[in-house]
Amino acid sequence: MNIFNRFHHHAALFAGVLLLGTGLAAHADDIQDANKLFKQGQHSQAMDKVNSYLTGKPKDAQARFLKGLILTEQGKTGDAIKTFSALTEDYPELPEPHNNLAVLYASQNQYDKAKLALEMAIRTHPSYATAHENLGDIYAKMASQAYDRALQLDRGNTATQTKLAMIQDLFAGGARGKASPARNVVAANKPEPVKPEADATKPAPAEKSVETPPAEKSAVSPAATGGSSEVLDSVHAWAAAWSAKDVKKYLSAYAADFKTPSGESRADWETLRQERISKPKSIKVAIKNANVTLVDDTHATVTFKQSYRASHLKSSDNKTLVMVKSDGKWLIQEERSK
Repeated sequence: MNIFNRFHHHAALFAGVLLLGTGLAAHADDIQDANKLFKQGQHSQAMDKVNSYLTGKPKDAQARFLKGLILTEQGKTGDAIKTFSALTEDYPELPEPHNNLAVLYASQNQYDKAKLALEMAIRTHPSYATAHENLGDIYAKMASQAYDRALQLDRGNTATQTKLAMIQDLFAGGARGKASPARNVVAANKPEPVKPEADATKPAPAEKSVETPPAEKSAVSPAATGGSSEVLDSVHAWAAAWSAKDVKKYLSAYAADFKTPSGESRADWETLRQERISKPKSIKVAIKNANVTLVDDTHATVTFKQSYRASHLKSSDNKTLVMVKSDGKWLIQEERSK
């Protein structure tokens, strides 16, 4: 039974990390023009632009990503899968190609492959909420198939009937409604045109953090005074260490009882963070509109908008840090992104 249109429609609501243009300035207009044509539904013309651009820069991440979207919109699922698969091999640290690949696999009912692709997206970006939710939908789809098979073997199993009905209800009335799988994936992941930065014919590693600009620090809530200012100082020091790619200082900002995003061990989490921070050529993390809520003398919550830019990708998230004061220092106990 086909009750999981919601998974594909969810992909249409994707608004996560955007791939940065990595071409030379002389070719910036080509990608922007291709993206504009794509948005206008002129897929053949957009593909011509992209292919022309890729002739000179075959490794460009954004152009290849856009090509995958065009192929998906054209209904060339097999070619789109090849394009996104190649991207995951050349740029394994980027979560979006894994997510798009999973949506394409799901449209073909290849749920095991979709599950593996989403797990990889989450491994590269633990706070990637879209991939987490899509993975939940995949698990639910696989569960529905198992319940359906169980009912075929035992029609009188009321417990199984109830479980299957619950899953059907969960997805049937969804606020997102129904959607055509292939086309909505594309509508969801159109990259916004951005100014290309450095040449990245090779996967650009993590990013080099730079001290948070004073202008961005001034965007902090004026109510942040006294104990709140100490908390904010710690948060800005954490962002600055990240921007400077100072892994040791960055990791020291986390409390001993820090709750890792995916429940992995602290050692595994630190290894993954070190890889993601060390790999990019440059990183810049900026914090805006920070607001501190002091729970008591040793506990606080900080909410803010975080913008992250590396040599190969860009993201903007609403983030919450749960802070704890230990030995006179405010440390991160939990980190959540929306």
